[in-house]
Amino acid sequence: MNQTPKPMTAPENKADSQIQASSRTALLRRAFPLAVLVLLCVVFSLASPRFLTVSNLLIVLQQGTVLLVASLGMTFVIMAGSIDLSVGSIVALAALVTALTANTLGAAAIIPAIAVGAAAGLVNGVLLAKGKVPSFIATMGAMVVYRGIVLLFTRGAPVSIEDEHFLDAYAARTWGIPHSVAIGLLLALLAYAVVNGTVFGREVRAIGGGERVAILTGIRVARVKICMYVLLGALCGIAGLLQGARAMAATAQLGEGLELDVIAAVVVGGTPLTGGVGSIFGTILGVLIITLLSNGMNMTGVDPYLQNIVKGTVLICAVFATIDRKKIGIIK
Repeated sequence: MNQTPKPMTAPENKADSQIQASSRTALLRRAFPLAVLVLLCVVFSLASPRFLTVSNLLIVLQQGTVLLVASLGMTFVIMAGSIDLSVGSIVALAALVTALTANTLGAAAIIPAIAVGAAAGLVNGVLLAKGKVPSFIATMGAMVVYRGIVLLFTRGAPVSIEDEHFLDAYAARTWGIPHSVAIGLLLALLAYAVVNGTVFGREVRAIGGGERVAILTGIRVARVKICMYVLLGALCGIAGLLQGARAMAATAQLGEGLELDVIAAVVVGGTPLTGGVGSIFGTILGVLIITLLSNGMNMTGVDPYLQNIVKGTVLICAVFATIDRKKIGIIK
């Protein structure tokens, strides 16, 4: 016997409306980085006819590669609800090691660069996971220490890189495409696969979503945290190598302020500082937004001091637009 379906009651209609509203909000939150990127392209292309040219877009990609490689690692850390302020100093340290070894090892200088970056990340991870030092404090102290090591070795003087095999491997172009850009895109694909296709990626998100729950479900939180900081350090090692290859030297000032751009790129890309969610694709969009902002403002002659104000404003707007306030009880 066929039964006539019951009409929806008022509470059911209200719950259905709330679900639809929540879905629309989540969709708008995910679309925010892409909308900002399109808006920037439109504004800067109207302000400067040279902005949307192939040569300038290649320059943008090349300028953004170091930021992209470091931001890939930071995505894991922020997804887990932590932070790392020592990124710029690790990049400078890796660039120094690269400059000291490139003239002897050639292209193989990438090995000590990754090793020193991973070692610095290991120290940060152990301080956080085993020493129970908050990530903000631990990495802020590490930032000063790593920068001090670079200053101690360089004494403020640049260390040049002259090996042709090294420069051909990391600073040259093939078919017009910079090798550094190809390396950055390859690393982005690998990071995407790790986030979306491995147990490690799921565990990082679970820790960011709720650490106590993650512990109860059997996740070895300390081990995962150390691994993600080692991963971030290794990627900063590659970023330092690419930065050194581009500048053909390592300096004590290299990477200064990079940590702020890295955090901004990840957050603008839709990974909230509260952790639990995030994506590599969003981080790529965030890197493009930060790089296009700098490139476009330089091209249109915006005052350098005003550029910092614009970047800061974009970061605040991004946090406001991407944060899920339902997950936060108290704001401190």
